[in-house]
Amino acid sequence: MLSPSANSPKKAFKRIALVGKYQAEGILAHLQDLAKLIKSLGCEVFIEAGTASHLGLKDFQSKQVAEFSGSIDLTVVLGGDGTMLAIGRQLAGSNVPLVGINMGRLGYMTDIPIQDVATVLPKIIAGDYEADTRTLLDAVVLRNQKEINRALALNDVVVNRSGISGMVELAVSVNGSFMYNQRSDGLIVSTPTGSTAYALSAGGPILHPRVAGILLVPIAPHSLSNRPIVLPEDVMISIKVVEGHEVIVNFDMQSLTNLQSGDTIEVSQSKKTISLLHPRGHSDYKTLREKLHWNEYPSTF
Repeated sequence: MLSPSANSPKKAFKRIALVGKYQAEGILAHLQDLAKLIKSLGCEVFIEAGTASHLGLKDFQSKQVAEFSGSIDLTVVLGGDGTMLAIGRQLAGSNVPLVGINMGRLGYMTDIPIQDVATVLPKIIAGDYEADTRTLLDAVVLRNQKEINRALALNDVVVNRSGISGMVELAVSVNGSFMYNQRSDGLIVSTPTGSTAYALSAGGPILHPRVAGILLVPIAPHSLSNRPIVLPEDVMISIKVVEGHEVIVNFDMQSLTNLQSGDTIEVSQSKKTISLLHPRGHSDYKTLREKLHWNEYPSTF
């Protein structure tokens, strides 16, 4: 999330896949322009199969995400952070790096503005870039000691109540050691990447991506003494639903499982990672200043 390592190994890329947020306005024209630009650099261009199908793109080869590993050198994501989250989970552990072109709003991970693509992307493709590695979370949902769902999360795993139900009571343990029973609207388990997402709005701290930790952030806790805490990277977090109605667990807010009292969610750091590439000189401190208005007074918003 902040200042990637300057010593990352660099290489040029030849086989490049494009993934687009096909609901975005003007996406077809942007993807076609981007594909032509990449092809003009002597690269082989592929369109992710879902993107190609929804937009009717037939001028370029298409490929399923499951086929990227070993056949794609670089994935360029055109959209917002939500698009990057979805493709990031699918490519985790594949050793296929990602570049984000921002067509969304905030764009913490899709940090290259669409208007800068023609000047910035060719340099990255040629090997002039900075890279940083992002961790993910593994989550397992257990009911009566049996696994009913398993999912990855790049941002966060969130256990929370529905909008019309009361508070949920959760029993939280770390490595088998009881931490607390918490009555609240829910609990966020976040990666450093996710620390600028829901966890931030719930009062959590921003974590540097090289901080080897997992963040726990209560959502509107009944007791004000329930505060966010940063745990070591190698822990197993167990969250048991003690009491609550219409309780769910979300994974990056893009998939969910309905929970019952007695269900347990076990969360740990995944062995899988993803690599994000940025332009040379990229600074996430600058991104935070711009996105969070750190350089402005409230009266100037």
